[in-house]
Amino acid sequence: MGNELTSAFILGLIGGVIPGPVLTATFTEILQSGIPKSMRIILWAMFTETVVALVSLFALSSMGFSEKFFQGLSIVGAAILIWISTSIWKVNKIDTEEKVHFSLAKISAMIMANGVLWTFWITVCVPKAIMLSQKMAFGSFLFLVFVEIGWLFSTVLVAFVFSRFRKVLSSPKVVPIIFKIFALTFAYFAADMTYKSLKFFLT
Repeated sequence: MGNELTSAFILGLIGGVIPGPVLTATFTEILQSGIPKSMRIILWAMFTETVVALVSLFALSSMGFSEKFFQGLSIVGAAILIWISTSIWKVNKIDTEEKVHFSLAKISAMIMANGVLWTFWITVCVPKAIMLSQKMAFGSFLFLVFVEIGWLFSTVLVAFVFSRFRKVLSSPKVVPIIFKIFALTFAYFAADMTYKSLKFFLT
């Protein structure tokens, strides 16, 4: 039982440091407003991912969604990432007019439409959670809790480390470059999600 929970925590740790839309949005917010405000993104992302985890758990147990559903969802997610990317690309200096606003709705849409995330939960985490539930009461939910704790720990740690370089990265000469890198990062994830989905449907 201890091994399963350790495995859950490690899965969360790894998930928190893998480059992706949430981490990129967090870094963007750190540069714009500092680490305290970026915690809003992290905590809301954690809440939304928990919803994804619970829905995945119930879906795998009863609804039986096919992989086609999640591959199609990824195409929607790619469009959302491109939308965010275009906003970030326009930022040339850090001020109240040019800041990219990450609303809770935008964060939720970005995460809920990430087919890769759904696939990760359904193919990796949820099966392990269900197996743990066979060994102990509420084991599946405890597994999901440990995954999220690991994710939160590593994401906050990476955000804190990044924030230590905020002063250097906020230089007027550096800001346009950094934000264009962030924009291209979002675009890359969008292209990668679209490519994998189209490859799935066309092969």
